[in-house]
Amino acid sequence: MQDSVVTIIWIVSFVVVTVAVSGLTRRIGWSAPVALVVVGAVASFIPGVPRLEIEPDLILYGLLPPLLFAAAIRTSFVDVRARRDGILLLSVGLVAFTVVVVGFTAWLIIPAIGLAAAFAFGAVVAPTDAVAVTAVAGRLGLPRRLVTVLEGESLLNDATALVALNAAILAMASIINPWMVAGDFVIAVVVGAAVGFGVAGVLAEIRKRLRAPVLDTSLSLVTPYLAFIPAQLLHGSGVLAVVVAGLFLGYRSPVIQTAEARIAESINWRTIQFLLENAVFLLMGLALAEIFDGVVEGGQGFWPTVGISAVILLALIVSRVVWMLITTSVYRFGPRWLRGRGWSYRTGIAVSFAGIRGVVTLAAAFLLPVETPDRAFLQFLAFVVVAGTLLEGLALPWIIRRLRLPPPDVAQERSETQRLMVEAQTAGLDLLDLLEQQELDGVEPGVVERLRTNARFLAEALDNPPENDSESRPASYNRLRRLMVQAERQAVLDARREGRYEERAVKTTLAFIDAEETALDMHKPPKPGSNLT
Repeated sequence: MQDSVVTIIWIVSFVVVTVAVSGLTRRIGWSAPVALVVVGAVASFIPGVPRLEIEPDLILYGLLPPLLFAAAIRTSFVDVRARRDGILLLSVGLVAFTVVVVGFTAWLIIPAIGLAAAFAFGAVVAPTDAVAVTAVAGRLGLPRRLVTVLEGESLLNDATALVALNAAILAMASIINPWMVAGDFVIAVVVGAAVGFGVAGVLAEIRKRLRAPVLDTSLSLVTPYLAFIPAQLLHGSGVLAVVVAGLFLGYRSPVIQTAEARIAESINWRTIQFLLENAVFLLMGLALAEIFDGVVEGGQGFWPTVGISAVILLALIVSRVVWMLITTSVYRFGPRWLRGRGWSYRTGIAVSFAGIRGVVTLAAAFLLPVETPDRAFLQFLAFVVVAGTLLEGLALPWIIRRLRLPPPDVAQERSETQRLMVEAQTAGLDLLDLLEQQELDGVEPGVVERLRTNARFLAEALDNPPENDSESRPASYNRLRRLMVQAERQAVLDARREGRYEERAVKTTLAFIDAEETALDMHKPPKPGSNLT
């Protein structure tokens, strides 16, 4: 009983520290992942703080599926499909190139580990982190096409890396051939994609029939596991299954969910994503003491360890830069049909320095078998890679400013949004005209007129945007209506405090006010340069 209470206390403390550090760093403009790693690393050496030995299945089966799903449902399936060639070059080609370059580098500077273990380590550090890349790309205001490629790469390269890791682990125990690796990769992709689409299709049909947001959200929370576990058991890629299911369900959400269910799902997954992604970095820091003990026992020495870490980081960065130069040249000087789909060398440099590692690398490092030569040292190097690339990500704003990449065309995006809204408002007015012609029974004329007035106001405002930098009418309407909602809520709370109404009336009124405020938040115009995803 006492042990259970202590465990619960540590879990609560873990969440509190995660939230506190993340909130503080956000206010002062620091990197939350870096701060959490530092806090965890410092805490791991404090007497009394329990030593953590990360269970790989906990990360692989427990944390990775929901993190990938949370990122996938917010990623545009249409954009990923449109940029599939660039995404495949990075998620498959770059991963394979990185495994070879980093693997040979590790083997040359640590020959005792053997070539198979070196390639396994290369597979561990090859995939980028979906959550970290999305956060950085959105914050920097990169071109939308580039953001799509980075997000697609980070979502899909995990499957390639884990297949390569499995092949390298098998090579430690027996001889394998390239055809076996290629066959395993094809099986992993085909089975993973099939399971992902199958699970998503079945769940889409079920969720169409669920009208209660609580039931819909509950089913959404188990979806990553429903896709991941069967795919893994069938020797497919559970990672790919989760990503495919998330992309498909995110794309189909407008027709399979109610508006309330979509809002609830979005809020819940944002909360889960925030807690898990930041908790993993704190967990990584807390595990440092245990990893460090293994490194000390390995007897590499301080300065050799520093040198090896620097060489591995350099090999990782150089491999990405070289691959981006190759692919950029192919796009720019290859067949004519490719030239219009490529990117500039400046864009290629930006992509080169956006290779942030995270959760998958940590999970994969602990998947190395116990009999792996210098296993603790390789895990420590994986830790160094994650920390080093996080620090590299801190330099991205400076790199982007020096490259002078064009920011997203906010004016064009706003214009497209306005045109689409006009079409939507026109369709609504047309339907209202048709319904009025049918002489609706029991509908007050004032209700129809108010609907027509509101729709006309927004349609005219979108047709005639302000010529100067003044606030648009929809934005003014939104801002002033929010102020009114705040005053209305305060009036209800004052009435409750004075005891002038029954509590049921108070709660019902507050629910209506909350619903309108939620709608206003959902339709709040985006700030220029913000991430519209």
